[in-house]
Amino acid sequence: MTKTIKGIAAPLPLANVDTDVIMPKRFLITITREGLADGTFADLRFDNAGQQRPEFILNNAPWTQATILVVGDNFGCGSSREHAVWGMRQLGIRACIGTGFAGIFYDNARKNGLALPVVSPETRDALLQFAGNTSGAEISIDLDSRTITAGEISVPFEMGDATRTSLIRGRDDTLDSLEHAGAIRDFEAGLEHRMRVSVIK
Repeated sequence: MTKTIKGIAAPLPLANVDTDVIMPKRFLITITREGLADGTFADLRFDNAGQQRPEFILNNAPWTQATILVVGDNFGCGSSREHAVWGMRQLGIRACIGTGFAGIFYDNARKNGLALPVVSPETRDALLQFAGNTSGAEISIDLDSRTITAGEISVPFEMGDATRTSLIRGRDDTLDSLEHAGAIRDFEAGLEHRMRVSVIK
């Protein structure tokens, strides 16, 4: 069980970063979840020759080791591609802190263990400034208490109970359903019996 996410945070203040920016469509040819880290933020990270863009935050130390992003408004808008979340997780990103996230992206994140704490614009701006510290200062996200700690900053964040529980337990919808496998089998057996009786009548 994971109750705390802690790591170097990188500031990514761009607003309306859509899923095509997070995972360009040319990387969607794979039929598995593997190898998507290279596609994550590809057009921001690399130029047309495949060289790293020095101006992009994740290409610069200490943020090359970032596991948390502090992001701009409406992060994850656009299409419903789950590959965007898969790629971020493969890149090592465990959480994004922002003022709000697109609904489908939020659901995909919950299913794949990517935490999305929601904070006020004022808190987000303070965390952006903190994350910009070149010393590689860490941010700690306590899922249990719904609190973010960054140096002297200690602030609450919003997160639904079901999402918080899923992240702490490391579970998704499929695993949650399997907890009720016995009841599901009993229901199916009963349904099959009722259908047979109905046919006989």
